[in-house]
Amino acid sequence: QVQIVESGGGLVQPGGSLRLSCVASGNLFSVNAWAWYRQPPGKERELVATLNDGNTVTYVDSVKGRFTFFRDSAKKVFLQMNGLEPEDTAVYLCQADQIATRNGPLYNYWGQGTRVTVSS
Repeated sequence: QVQIVESGGGLVQPGGSLRLSCVASGNLFSVNAWAWYRQPPGKERELVATLNDGNTVTYVDSVKGRFTFFRDSAKKVFLQMNGLEPEDTAVYLCQADQIATRNGPLYNYWGQGTRVTVSS
């Protein structure tokens, strides 16, 4: 089994920063592709950023220049969020994809999410 756990959320003032982390554990060798999604209150889930096995990163336009998605290890990634705005308030969810295991690849595992609130 594979578990995905996010952490690092919290309450921050506009203009502040947070660093979210996402860790994969269990019977796996590595995670080759990752994504962060977010779901604002009362709204649909949206894709925030992706990181593929070639370390290419993509961002939704609204976070470009403010968020940085990077790999710490084969099983851990971070989302550095600077210049936070009230519109960034959401539950942030990590998706692990292309998971290498002894029994073959797994796809599309999700964490439970970490809440980010940007408010003065």
